[in-house]
Amino acid sequence: MRKIFLFALICFITHSLFAQKHSYLLHTDVNIARLKEQIKTDVEVKEAWEKQLKKAEDLLKRDRNGAPDLQELGLAYRMTGDSRFADRIKQTLIQVCGKETWEGRDLLQRTPPWKGGLGTAHTTFYVAIGFDCVYESLSTEERRRIAEGIVRLGIKPAMDDWLNADSGIHTFDTMGHNWWSACVDMAGFAALAVRDEVPEARQWIKEISTYSVEWFNYAGSVLQNKPKSFDRNGGFYESINYANFGFSQYLLFRLAHQNVFPNIDLPEISQMESMADFFIQTTYYSEDGPTAVNFGDGGAHRNGNACVLLLWNLGIHKDRYAWYLKQTNHGDDKEGLTVGTANGLILNPDLPELKEAYSPELPTMQLFPDMGWAMLRDSWKENASFLAVKSGFTWNHSHADAGSYILFHKGKNLIIDSGHSGYSSPLYTQYDCQSAAHNVVLFNGEGQRTKDAYFGVVNSGSLHNLIGTDDFKYLLANATGPYSHLLSRNYRSFIWIGDVILVFDDLLADEPGQFEWLLHYEGESKRRGLDLSIKDGDAEVLVRPLFPETFPDGGLPHDFPEKMRLDEKLGYKDCNTRQAYWSISHFEQTSRTKFLSAIILKDEEKKADLPLIERFQGNNFLGVRITQKGETTEVYFNLLADGRLKHRNSMINMNGWETDAYLTAITFNEGADKSKVENINDLFVTHGSYVRRNGQVLMHALSKYTALVENLNGQAEVSFQGQSITSFSLYSPIKKSSILVNNKTYYGDYNVQTKRIKIIIK
Repeated sequence: MRKIFLFALICFITHSLFAQKHSYLLHTDVNIARLKEQIKTDVEVKEAWEKQLKKAEDLLKRDRNGAPDLQELGLAYRMTGDSRFADRIKQTLIQVCGKETWEGRDLLQRTPPWKGGLGTAHTTFYVAIGFDCVYESLSTEERRRIAEGIVRLGIKPAMDDWLNADSGIHTFDTMGHNWWSACVDMAGFAALAVRDEVPEARQWIKEISTYSVEWFNYAGSVLQNKPKSFDRNGGFYESINYANFGFSQYLLFRLAHQNVFPNIDLPEISQMESMADFFIQTTYYSEDGPTAVNFGDGGAHRNGNACVLLLWNLGIHKDRYAWYLKQTNHGDDKEGLTVGTANGLILNPDLPELKEAYSPELPTMQLFPDMGWAMLRDSWKENASFLAVKSGFTWNHSHADAGSYILFHKGKNLIIDSGHSGYSSPLYTQYDCQSAAHNVVLFNGEGQRTKDAYFGVVNSGSLHNLIGTDDFKYLLANATGPYSHLLSRNYRSFIWIGDVILVFDDLLADEPGQFEWLLHYEGESKRRGLDLSIKDGDAEVLVRPLFPETFPDGGLPHDFPEKMRLDEKLGYKDCNTRQAYWSISHFEQTSRTKFLSAIILKDEEKKADLPLIERFQGNNFLGVRITQKGETTEVYFNLLADGRLKHRNSMINMNGWETDAYLTAITFNEGADKSKVENINDLFVTHGSYVRRNGQVLMHALSKYTALVENLNGQAEVSFQGQSITSFSLYSPIKKSSILVNNKTYYGDYNVQTKRIKIIIK
């Protein structure tokens, strides 16, 4: 009987000890063990840890520490078990939790006072980390006292301002679209920390988890000109900075929840994995490290490391995530989750080894149609060529930049977005957010309304018809809406053919005026004959205006007033530094014009073999002929398709090519007879229904579409964008009953006499 009693007592004690085992938010036993192993084998991790430990030791020398210091002190205590760190954390927690508020004066002076802003959110996170790390060394009374402070100063102000029906003063779009997540999810993070001391905390955790799904699916506001937060393809319209910030705050809460309650299923968030790909797609990779597409308030040296790191810790593992983290997870960053930070160290994963030539299994083109961003690159290799285009919303962190673009080449950002300074600078409103700071078209010196960044734009810009292959890409930017007070048409087409990018502006105003297009650059730039060179180190592109005229080929500008005019203007690099940029315009005032320019991507190894570019024109059309790499591509711009015809189709014959298409491009082998259909390699049309040559129908449908046909005279492959059900016929010299369209096989009827296969595209 005595043995049975002792056995039962031992079981009870063992069960009690197990039940009281603390489940940490981020500094779990597994994470601690992993970090200790990494320190033994990874020099970078070892040095980062030593830096963090020294920082914690130095913090002990101060009389008092602030809430942010709890991150380094917490890591040091969990890694070493040194009671000195625990004592200092306890002292700091009691001091911070004894304050009257964690919010800054500016927000508290609003009417009504904002008690749960970012100041509160950040402090809540830091205090929750410190409390969690020393939890087991605190007495019951100390836990209760600190937990009550966290609730009073952190959780309750956030929930009262942002969540609770009887006191809430905010919505998902207050202060942009990232504050809700930052404020509410940090309250949830802290609620997980005090779950055992505060009975209501578990209910708060459930509510925050549930409502976070609604934040992800915020649909925007028509009356206040506010867009939905997330693009269908994963992007977040407020720029890379705020995508990483807002999304990471939710992921921190989700990761802590998973660590504390591993058996509770969390709601599915469809944007989680697509958001990671958004960061990968919007990054340029070079030997100097990754650079972000910095549209709006984005920073060129910011990235999505925090989000991808947290996704990995949540168990979502993909090779491209590992590839991305290996390039971004270094040093220190604002979100505090790189390997050079305390929280980044504890979450630093063991990543798999990838093959040396690995590149992400993602396309080289990506459109984010809901937010108006597009990414086009020639490869995923380092120092590739990369074009990013924006024509979307203007509000808050999104600038007045409809139709703007930036270009990276050979490791450098040569054509730049120049609108970047601190919010406190007067330049932010006067210059950075305005059209003049971006690569856009101006009319009589004006762009979008100067107040668009504050009030939003009713009719936003948009992007369409991204289509292409490795050697040919097309994209249409519609910037008419944001310019509707000035222009009836403001369309910009990008046609990327090999080493040449054509930029075509289709412009119409209500009355005659002066059109110009702007070019902001980094490095050195000067005109050399017909070209404008932009050069930074070994990287160089040439910008060559083609229509309505070229630059003067020699002589003085005033000797050739009919040619394109190049004016140097001064913008701002920062408050103390002016930065030059270019304005390119035509001498005459007009209500309608077409700007067509070529950007030549120079390669030092092939500088003697630049693409040959020839301009030509005819009755109601413009043309560009590009010869490179053994092929010639002729691009035709149908002026009748620019909206000037009503109730009639834009039919035209351009050098024997019969079509109604807005743009047409035909590629042949260099030197081939271009009049013969059998010599065509590739064929492209956008906003057209047919192409005919010498009586032969090459493409036809009853509705207009955008299509790119590769290998027209062989086993053709078609990229097609049109209405949902389209009867489409395609020329084929070889008898076949199937065709590959958008990687899907379609079967149709082949007509031997017409040499066409007809299919129904759905």
